[in-house]
Amino acid sequence: MTNPTQAPSTSQPAPQGLDTSPFEFLRPDLDQVEELIRAQATDFDPAVEPYITYILNTSGKRIRPALTFLAGGATGQIGPDHHKLAVILELIHVATLVHDDIIDGAEIRRQAPTANAKWGDALSVLLGDCLFAHALMLSSEFDEAVLSRKVAMAANRVCSGEIIQTQRRFDMQLTKEDYYDIIAKKTAELFGAAMELGAQLNGQPEEVFSALRDFGMKLGTAYQIYDDCIDLVGEESEYGKTLRTDLNRGKLTLPILNLLEAATEQQRVKLHRLLIQKEPIDIGALANLADYEGAIESAIETGLQMVEEAEDCLSVLPESDHKDALIGIGAFLVNLFGKCRA
Repeated sequence: MTNPTQAPSTSQPAPQGLDTSPFEFLRPDLDQVEELIRAQATDFDPAVEPYITYILNTSGKRIRPALTFLAGGATGQIGPDHHKLAVILELIHVATLVHDDIIDGAEIRRQAPTANAKWGDALSVLLGDCLFAHALMLSSEFDEAVLSRKVAMAANRVCSGEIIQTQRRFDMQLTKEDYYDIIAKKTAELFGAAMELGAQLNGQPEEVFSALRDFGMKLGTAYQIYDDCIDLVGEESEYGKTLRTDLNRGKLTLPILNLLEAATEQQRVKLHRLLIQKEPIDIGALANLADYEGAIESAIETGLQMVEEAEDCLSVLPESDHKDALIGIGAFLVNLFGKCRA
């Protein structure tokens, strides 16, 4: 098995999509983990390896590895186990993307065909399963069993969030509390695990790694709210993935829940009818329902508040470049929310 703490000698380009300019001091770690992630493909059967290589070369902004290293650097030293953890969390994330694309019928990710678009749903499901299994196998190599258990628990929560979201599609009784519970599991969980375990690897006390987990959970929640807004207002040519899938697939995201909250009973019935028909919903149709722009703006404000609350969690950390970079990620996300208003 390829040891995820030993990078292969072949150089690979830095991860795309993650704005690393405020975090240039992390470049060696990010470059190394990119090599380590791609090297994992060689651990699979030769008949499977080309598929895994394709997926690993076209997936992920590597946000979770960056959070792992920032948590490690802010609480001590970044060591080999941080690189291992970064690889594990990213493999779990990529596996969820493969399964998400199948469920959503997405055809493009990172400006490339998705696995399901290239090879069909059946094979893609199994590829995602292989990535999950490989990640959990790597996690068993940590010296402390508690770390392996926490990785497994994080994977369990992510999968549970996906199941619950699928269960609640087209469910007009979904509440905002339900929505937050779903995205805490399916998105924020790996942000929280990266921060928590990155600090725990350095032997930090519970009050520190718990606060950093809270930071990750709030940041991840804000990031998902941003992603939900972009699905409605973004352009595929700019974001490099299939958009307008959430509502058409019955996902009631925060902007839509805001819209339903502000709508009259007649307007809610109309939107319900549009959803039940399961036909592509034109954004123009939404714009005529209640205060569509206000619903987007309210979601943006919620996301910005989450970023602010996340930054408050960093008070447990001493001043350092790594802490500044964690604050910088929040500032970067604030900038992304600004694009939702453009």
